[in-house]
Amino acid sequence: MAKLDIRTKQCLVTGAAGGIGAATALALARAGARLVLTDLDPVGLERTVEQVRASRGQVVLSRAVDLTDADAVRRFAVDVQREVGSPDVLLNIAGISIWGTIDRLQEEHWRRLIDVNLMGPVHVMSSFLPGMIEAGRGGHVVNVSSAAGIFGLPWHAAYSASKFGLRGVSEVLRFDLRRHGIGVSLVCPGAVATPLVRDLEVVGVDRSVPSFRAIEDRFLQHAISPEVAADAIVKGLERRRYWVYTSRDIRLGHYAQRWFPWGYGLAMRYLNRVLTRAEARAMSGGKR
Repeated sequence: MAKLDIRTKQCLVTGAAGGIGAATALALARAGARLVLTDLDPVGLERTVEQVRASRGQVVLSRAVDLTDADAVRRFAVDVQREVGSPDVLLNIAGISIWGTIDRLQEEHWRRLIDVNLMGPVHVMSSFLPGMIEAGRGGHVVNVSSAAGIFGLPWHAAYSASKFGLRGVSEVLRFDLRRHGIGVSLVCPGAVATPLVRDLEVVGVDRSVPSFRAIEDRFLQHAISPEVAADAIVKGLERRRYWVYTSRDIRLGHYAQRWFPWGYGLAMRYLNRVLTRAEARAMSGGKR
């Protein structure tokens, strides 16, 4: 497929109230795109709208929508079609994260992650792609998965289920949609310094103890900014790449997983030991 000229495109961005979603909206605005923005958080969403317009970007429509509500997303799609026409690009960025070992994760945690991280994008694609296909202009879909959609990271079983699921949907759609001129990108961020990190829920673990604070600080030392991630997303979109990595470590890790599986296995076992030791210290009040 030929490169995508963002200056002529209308882009729908979910998760636009903050983090990678807000940064991507601003990056797309700088590139000249017309934006349709949504998020569950109306206050944060309005803040992003103001930032985009302050930078002379164009927001043609914004609305707070619960993406886990299929009917609400369908109504949103009808309104977008009526008011500004079908989007050319869908960017599914909204997501949440919950960690936990299999013995601590409850059904509610699995359902929340699947509902937001997998069914949210599914609702968006199911509601907007028919209009894009009917419009006949081609276009593109960007699905933000995660490093946890590639690797078997410790304590990520439920989160990975949602992100591997989105990866599977994307793998099918990259071929199903090609005949309509619609490309697909799968974005796999690693460590990104967003509010999601500080608000992360680790089921059954007190994250305030020093052992977990140390892990969090180490994570943030290697994290990229949302702006760096957004630039990688926009560049991947423009070049219509399928695999989009926001940092070199994830690209190298994916390469190692495929070509040096023994090294990948060692790395995953090492990470598991690190978290298990931190958990033991947390359970003992940080004394060990």
